[in-house]
Amino acid sequence: MISDTGYYIYPGFDPVALDLGILQIRWYALAYIAGILLAWRYMVYLAKKPPARVEPRHCEDMITWGTIGIILGGRLGHVLLWNPGYYLSNPIEILKIWEGGMAFHGGLIGVIVAMLLYTRRVGIPFFALADLAAAATPIGLFLGRVANYINGELVGRVTDVPWAIIFPHVDGLPRHPSQIYEALTEGVLLFTILAFFAHRQKIRERFGTLSGIFLIGYGCARVVSEMFREPEAFTDSLVATTWGQWLSAPMILYGLYLIWRGRRLKPA
Repeated sequence: MISDTGYYIYPGFDPVALDLGILQIRWYALAYIAGILLAWRYMVYLAKKPPARVEPRHCEDMITWGTIGIILGGRLGHVLLWNPGYYLSNPIEILKIWEGGMAFHGGLIGVIVAMLLYTRRVGIPFFALADLAAAATPIGLFLGRVANYINGELVGRVTDVPWAIIFPHVDGLPRHPSQIYEALTEGVLLFTILAFFAHRQKIRERFGTLSGIFLIGYGCARVVSEMFREPEAFTDSLVATTWGQWLSAPMILYGLYLIWRGRRLKPA
C-alpha cells in the first residue's frame, strides 16, 4: 500500500507463521531453523573439497553444538549487551526467546565456544571447521534479517529517500528499510564474497583465512548498515556512532590478523 505522501506502508505481517492453538510457530524461529539446516548442507559440500580435514559427520554434529551455542550466546548477548536494565528488572523475559531478541555478537561467541569444545573433543583443527561455518553463516544472517522485516523490528532511521517505508506501529514517518539493507549486505553480498574465496583451494588450505574474511566482511557491513538503522535508545551517548558499530570493530581487527596469519602459514 502507498501512503498519501507517496511512501510504501509496511503491510503489518503476522510474526506467527502457523498458529496451532497450543503452539505458535513464528517466522523468526523458522528463519533460524532453515538457516542452520542450509548452513549444514553447505558446510558438508565444502568439507568434501581439499584439504578435507573435516568430515561430513563433523558438520552434522555441529548442528547440535552450534544450535546450543547460537541460542545461549545469542540470547545472553542480547540481554547483557543490548538491554541489561530491562531484563534485570524483568528476568522472566529472558526465557521468552520465541518473541525474538537474539544478538549476533553473542551468538557468534556462543558458536565459537561450542566449536572450541567440539574440535578439541574430536581432535580436528579449530579453524578447519570454523572456516566452513564462516562461509555458511551468511545464509542464516540473510534469513534472520528477512524475519526482522516480517516482524517489523529493528527499523531504520527517518529519511526522505524514494524507497522509504512507513512503519505504522512505530510512527508515521518514512524510514530506511534497514532490515533489507542488512539482508543484502550481511547475507547476499557476504555469502557471494566468501563463496568466491571458499572455492579456491589455496584459501581453504590456509586455515583461518575464510574466518578472517567473514569477520571483516560482517564487521564492515554492520558498520555501514548501522548508519541507516535506528540506534538503540541507551546508546545515544556514543557520539556519532552506535553500539553495533563498536561491537563490530574488534571483529574487523581480528579478521585482519587472521588473514595476516593465514598468509604466513604453510598450506594444510
